[in-house]
Amino acid sequence: MVDVTETTTKTMTGREPSRAEVRPHIRRAAGAEAPVLGSLGLLTVLLGAALPMLDFFIVNVALPTIQRDLAASEAMLEMVVAAYGITYAVLLVLGGRLGDTFGRRRLFVWGLIGFGLTSLACGIAPGPGTLVAARAAQGAASALMLPQVLATIHAATSGDRRGKALGLYGATGGISSIAGQLIGGALVTADLWGTGWRSIFLVNVPVVLLALPLALRAVPDTRAERPARGDLAGTVLLGATLTSVLLPLTEGRAAGWPLWSWLTLCAAPLLGWLFYAVEARGERTGGSPLLPPTLLREPSLRRGLALGVPLFLGFGGFMFVIAVAFQTGLGLGPVASGLALAPMCVTFFAASLTGPRLVPRYGSRVLVWGTLIQAAGVGLIALTVLWRWPDLGPLGLAPGMAVAGFGQGLQVPTYFRLALNGVPAARAGAGSGLAVTNQQSGLALGVATLGSLFLTLVPQLGVRDALLWALAVQVAGVGVTCALSLRLPRTVV
Repeated sequence: MVDVTETTTKTMTGREPSRAEVRPHIRRAAGAEAPVLGSLGLLTVLLGAALPMLDFFIVNVALPTIQRDLAASEAMLEMVVAAYGITYAVLLVLGGRLGDTFGRRRLFVWGLIGFGLTSLACGIAPGPGTLVAARAAQGAASALMLPQVLATIHAATSGDRRGKALGLYGATGGISSIAGQLIGGALVTADLWGTGWRSIFLVNVPVVLLALPLALRAVPDTRAERPARGDLAGTVLLGATLTSVLLPLTEGRAAGWPLWSWLTLCAAPLLGWLFYAVEARGERTGGSPLLPPTLLREPSLRRGLALGVPLFLGFGGFMFVIAVAFQTGLGLGPVASGLALAPMCVTFFAASLTGPRLVPRYGSRVLVWGTLIQAAGVGLIALTVLWRWPDLGPLGLAPGMAVAGFGQGLQVPTYFRLALNGVPAARAGAGSGLAVTNQQSGLALGVATLGSLFLTLVPQLGVRDALLWALAVQVAGVGVTCALSLRLPRTVV
């Protein structure tokens, strides 16, 4: 391709331009076309990615205290978890689309502000109903903020730097999920200024105040070249589809599986088909579908999404079940329950830094290794529970936790790298929103399905045997992830 600056200079002077004459113009053009995400900007968006994931799991260890303080029923407690997860998952794709249209930095800042305000509302909630409403609003703010992180990384980095950034993104999500329960336990036990469980939400406010000026200064403003129009029908149908799956699975057990829960589940396939039909028609007629069906023709994205379902379903269910089992079955306090996850957090971080370096050489086989290591770790946890229950503490669980964490740390960053491998920068918002929606829906489904299985079996079998059954189901899910990993192309760029 002939450079315009070079041609013009040659025409006017009759000589070849020097490199010094051409290079500044090239830099300015490249700078205008390809914003660069620097180290401070990357740190800022990763901090924004950590906050929603922390709050997805931080509440697990605080549920007994919330129940006692607010006189909340079991169903209301589940809604404290579900309200956040459902609104979060339902609005993620819309958040990605809005970032494409109005600018990802702007939506990131709006999401940060909303997250701080709704966290404050959660922290001062006078009753369970108010807390559930505030949690739903907090999930909506998270859905505005999180897709901008992945989309900004995808649009403002390239090559090895993008691979490293995606690895750090995956590491941030996993570590935040694990550390959330550790931090939550510490905050609830510390009872800062008599705030008790409220501190797990109030602590977000100063963090947001710190992140806001960094976001305005260091995060580049990226957006789609051709802003898309709104897609009201697609937004409503996607929200209805996800809600019809997540709500009955989350609340059905606590409510005794009433008729509405079964009818809602039966409606899910029909709503999903209607959503696909509306989006396909919108794309055929030149509209702006919320989630273009042609995006799913990209093999890497399609395979990555399939892989993510059992991966995140097992992860979300495991974190919930472990938190409940340790506190109700072993009598561990919030801090001890969180400390039991500390080895997993450490090894997850180590693996998430190691994995991206292995991917260029070994490709998708890194995922296979991760599943095998994770299965070994979960199996070791199960054997420890079988042999040493109830004389079991954080130290006895450490070996199994460490091995399982390392396996998960190899998988999660590679998932995002694989899923977004072939998505063009112009569709970064939609692709990122879809990848993150898949992640959050899987986490919520894991809490709903594996959590419901565990809580249903506890009255009949006791906490230990119910936990063993839940761990056995998770190992089966890891096997599915392994089988899907083996079907992936060996090379991942």
